Amino acid sequence: MKTEIISLALLFAACASVRAQEAVTNEADSLRTDSAREAADSVRQDSSDVIVIRRVPLESGRTIDEEMIVVDTVPSSNEGVSIVLFNDNTWRYVRNRNIPAEDNTVFTSDWDTVKLQAYDVELKDMPVSVVIDLVDSLKSYHYPHIGKINSKYGVRRRRSHQGTDIGLKVGDPVYATFDGRVRISQYQNGGYGNLIIIRHDNGLETYYGHLSERLVKPNEWVTAGQLIGYGGSTGRSTGPHLHFETRYKGQSFDPERLIDFTTGTLRRETFLLKKSYFSIYSKFTQDFDEEIKSEEEDKKIAAQAAAVQYHIVKKGDTMGRIAINYHTTVSKLCQLNGLKNPDKLSIGQRIRVR
Repeated sequence: MKTEIISLALLFAACASVRAQEAVTNEADSLRTDSAREAADSVRQDSSDVIVIRRVPLESGRTIDEEMIVVDTVPSSNEGVSIVLFNDNTWRYVRNRNIPAEDNTVFTSDWDTVKLQAYDVELKDMPVSVVIDLVDSLKSYHYPHIGKINSKYGVRRRRSHQGTDIGLKVGDPVYATFDGRVRISQYQNGGYGNLIIIRHDNGLETYYGHLSERLVKPNEWVTAGQLIGYGGSTGRSTGPHLHFETRYKGQSFDPERLIDFTTGTLRRETFLLKKSYFSIYSKFTQDFDEEIKSEEEDKKIAAQAAAVQYHIVKKGDTMGRIAINYHTTVSKLCQLNGLKNPDKLSIGQRIRVR
């Protein structure tokens, strides 16, 4: 009985602490100045359709390992966010998956738990650029593994190496990078060995290859920082390492554009992904002169992104009707969205019309 009373007391104390923290956070947000917002330097689109360029690194969040047990889940002041209490008297905000996302087709459209390549989108049909929010207001990010890079993205021994190899020891923990849903968890004979693929709310997919053990299953929801497996040397591998890939619509790009694997830091909260990055010869560089040189191009692309307009599919919508409403053609809409079958629409699907 004493143990139960103590546990309840700890639970109430944790809840009180969370509520107090929420109040402090809300007050701090309301007092944030314009200059602080400008200093935030990653790309986001606000209600006035203005693209703001920000480039703020983000430190890795906390780890959720096998020893941490969820004691309770309680609602927060935001219905889309829940508060999870752990057995070590800590807590964190997590997305409430019972509340549909803004684009609820991310985890239903082109969803395949067997085939590695779920998308049927050719490179020529990809947009010139796309603004991707790597993290939302919850700042849900965690490095997959911190270590020395053994092999970079690019051409290796006359073959395309579509990821980054990070050195580790067999049995070292590997974590989910962002919140999302497991699409693939299987042994892959083509070279990856034990492989996990997670699709994230922002549309990106991350690959974790050569694992010695997989701890998650297809269709399982995961949180950034959650332990998903252990490092190994399965598949076509010359030694223990994590093969980590980042992909959008099935197209790979250099993961070092997003993450500094030596420190575990996310390089920026929002990422301007350009079509040119999908080339196996396009690699991240620390050449800051090159970064400055591309700023004008970034601004031009950001202005183009600000002009982008979407339509959310409703009951009774057809591609023809959407085309008429937005004074365009079905063929142009298919080209903008990489669609091969204009008759296959889902309620809630987001269709780009501009």
